[in-house]
Amino acid sequence: MYHPKSIIDLIAGNVRATRNPFGAFSWALNRWWKGMRLSRDGDTLLATGLMVQSVPFIEKITGHLERLEETRWAPYVGYGTWIPKKLVQVGSLFMVTPKERAPYDRILQDVVKLLRHSGIRFAYRPELDFYSGILLYDLGDEEAFSEHARFVAGRLKRAGVKTLITVDPHTTYAFKVLYPRVAGVSFNVRPYFELVRLEAPPNGHRVTVHDPCFFGRYLKMSQVPRRVLRRAGVTVCDVQHSGTLTHCCGGPAESVSPKLSRQIMERRVAQLEQTGAPIVAMCPICLGNLKKVGADVQDFASYLVQNILEPSSVVPPRLGT
Repeated sequence: MYHPKSIIDLIAGNVRATRNPFGAFSWALNRWWKGMRLSRDGDTLLATGLMVQSVPFIEKITGHLERLEETRWAPYVGYGTWIPKKLVQVGSLFMVTPKERAPYDRILQDVVKLLRHSGIRFAYRPELDFYSGILLYDLGDEEAFSEHARFVAGRLKRAGVKTLITVDPHTTYAFKVLYPRVAGVSFNVRPYFELVRLEAPPNGHRVTVHDPCFFGRYLKMSQVPRRVLRRAGVTVCDVQHSGTLTHCCGGPAESVSPKLSRQIMERRVAQLEQTGAPIVAMCPICLGNLKKVGADVQDFASYLVQNILEPSSVVPPRLGT
């Protein structure tokens, strides 16, 4: 296990310098929207929180951390704070290939397809799509999280944003619950699946839903995506540990102990595979973690687009292939 303070200081320094936890150029993280012809007008903003786009970067970094954990090199991870931020930014340009980024970009594009199909009007402004800072909160650095939250909330408020359509549970919880408390600013926060209107007759599809902790235990929204699936003709096969009793995928632990995180992942996959049905996940961190240990899992939005909205379309390569 790494010393938590080393990891926290590294992430907090990156967030202060670049407004994301990797110290990367924001435009290098956030390219999915190009060519989508998204409106920039209106007070309802699609807010990705850069979470989906971050997964390929997270996988590369945690892969290195897992290899170094419990070796003689592990104590030197904390010296990453000494690397000049400009050098880190340049290095981020070469960390992830377009092929590795493409499946996650497709998830966000699929969210847009579902919102458009459902008649939802929204804007997207990449310069306002900030990382929420949630990892700082998860790791206990509330001071750094609060500073970042006030910065983000202030920018959104000055831009006239009133409603945020979110795409992952971490960003949803940050904007819906934490920002009013630490930044004194409230928005109307709506996870995208609350807005999806997709009707289809029973079609023989069966899935098992993995509830992320923030949606399942904290925001208690587990029935909403299940309702969307059932209206789309899909049978939901639940396991015992779901909804408010959901078990963690291991994601929160991977920055401190990738090996512990993997043990938690394997336990969760064993639970979910009991139904024999494919798994759908509503969190990009959960999706990436469950994939790491060989689960047959797909993103919620991409599952709906590929199987219900556009079942005759050419299916893109699955994550991890």
